[in-house]
Amino acid sequence: MPLEDLPEPYLDRGMFFADGVYEVLRSYEGKLFALDPHMQRFSQSLAAIDIQGIDVEEVRRRVIDAYAQSGIAEAKVYFHATRGRSARNMTDTPGLKPSFFMTITELEDCSQEKDQGISVWGHPDWRWKKCHIKSLNLLANVLARRDAQRRGCSEAILFNEEEGLITEGSASSFFALLPGAGAGLTLRTSPLVANILPSVTRTYILRAANNVGLTVVENSLTCAEAAHAQELFIAMTTQDIVPVVRFEGTRIGDGRPGRLTQQLMREFRQFVG
Repeated sequence: MPLEDLPEPYLDRGMFFADGVYEVLRSYEGKLFALDPHMQRFSQSLAAIDIQGIDVEEVRRRVIDAYAQSGIAEAKVYFHATRGRSARNMTDTPGLKPSFFMTITELEDCSQEKDQGISVWGHPDWRWKKCHIKSLNLLANVLARRDAQRRGCSEAILFNEEEGLITEGSASSFFALLPGAGAGLTLRTSPLVANILPSVTRTYILRAANNVGLTVVENSLTCAEAAHAQELFIAMTTQDIVPVVRFEGTRIGDGRPGRLTQQLMREFRQFVG
């Protein structure tokens, strides 16, 4: 058929080149959570790859209106914008109109994972060097998660191959509770640099840690250090805090969600209410 007769999605630069950015937020008990930080990060991602013509305030209104129509109390809101539609060509076509897509779906019940904890496995970080941009290009993340699932694990914990330092999970931030300079434990996580996504959930966890009196150390750790931590957990928008009870087959603590992790989970819920 003539190229111009193809349905529009077949000519989208998001499909050809992953030339777009996305955002995910959630609701708790019928209320959208942290909408402002998510919209700010979406705006920053658009600017970082120079997608123009998206009215972020209009996107905000669409999110609010669509969520209200959905009637879903515990929902995942996903949306993305691409540079637009054209014949496959890496160079820009003048006058492209950006494409926008959104879905609202019910979140799966993750209470078992929260109550019992999950297993994770390390995987080399094959992603590109600008992971602070929430790009549609998630192939490296997908491959890492598939490898973890083949090993019977729920998440892949990525580490750079040069130094062996953990960056983050394939779809999560990663945290460890380790002995500090004093008698207590410190909360350790990777610093926000270009190979780390500025997680909205991470921001709230650091606030929760401060509220319960934990010292936070933003310093990357190795897989060996993680495997010998007193407590581990991951964090993501759709599930907030999820305890980790096994790292590459090594039991963490007594093999159950740790006391401080559970305290942080309770403190996090204060932000939701």
